[in-house]
Amino acid sequence: MVAAGLVLAALASALHVYIFVLESVLWTAPRTRATFGTSAEEAAATRELAFNQGFYNLFLAIVTAVGIVAVIIGATAVGSALIFAGAGSMLLAALVLLLSSPGKARAAITQGTLPLLAVVLLALGLAL
Repeated sequence: MVAAGLVLAALASALHVYIFVLESVLWTAPRTRATFGTSAEEAAATRELAFNQGFYNLFLAIVTAVGIVAVIIGATAVGSALIFAGAGSMLLAALVLLLSSPGKARAAITQGTLPLLAVVLLALGLAL
């Protein structure tokens, strides 16, 4: 189960790197605006906020990825703590999105499913 948790944590990290690219690099691009449902004017007005938010996603991905590497090289306690911190924060951010903007439930579920599964499987794998 630990291995499955690590794979899911890696997928969650990759998804959050993709979100970083959308928010911090491609925020005003037509496809990104369509994805987030923003107009050109809204995207321009929120560009700085999205840029900053994108980096939060990147940092969560990095923390989780470093945790994965640590577990793989045998530093299980440190690595697990980093994965729980990074993927757990991803999960909680998805929950905040769901509770604060119920109309964005699909985005919240997309953002939160992989981290949820990663945390659950890693916890079960470590407990058994």
